[in-house]
Amino acid sequence: MKKLTRNSSIQLTLKQKLIAPVILTAVLTTLGMGNLYAAPFGGADDVGFAGKLWSSLQQSKLAGSGRIVSTPYQGSHPHGAILDTIDSQVTVEGKKGAVIVKNNYGGEGVSKKTVADNPDKYLKAVTVMFKRAGYDADNKDWFWVKYAPDGSVMKNPKNMALAGRVAKGMPKGCIACHTAAPGGDMVFNHNRYAQ
Repeated sequence: MKKLTRNSSIQLTLKQKLIAPVILTAVLTTLGMGNLYAAPFGGADDVGFAGKLWSSLQQSKLAGSGRIVSTPYQGSHPHGAILDTIDSQVTVEGKKGAVIVKNNYGGEGVSKKTVADNPDKYLKAVTVMFKRAGYDADNKDWFWVKYAPDGSVMKNPKNMALAGRVAKGMPKGCIACHTAAPGGDMVFNHNRYAQ
């Protein structure tokens, strides 16, 4: 074995260069750090949980056909020209949590009146915050998801599913915007969840 000195350089063979990332991944997984390089949102687990959340929202009449619709109000980007928001609680995977469902409306002719008269015609997206105990303490344990009206998880321009810790650590996105909410609970409409 060659003794390394201060000025020595390590030369790796092609085989060693190819196998090194595999070994590093195995070591990190063994240490419980396998997701170290994974995106903070949009993975299979996030999308799977979002599907279960959507089912709970439908059962509670908070999403889908026959959903409860609150009074429409003037909205803003990125949500929509007109919004309606409902706070409630749902159970997902046997755990109950607070949920905020924001229906995002847009399109030609959209107004508070037209949405009140025909909400399904103008519904463009459903954005949801679900308080998931132990999920993301840095961000008050909110699970974020943006659904299409049919309950499928929408994607950003980089083709990442908008579910989970959406845009965590990034300058724009769900978490960055909601960090500015008063009361420290990441909710703009009230401070009910401030701790």
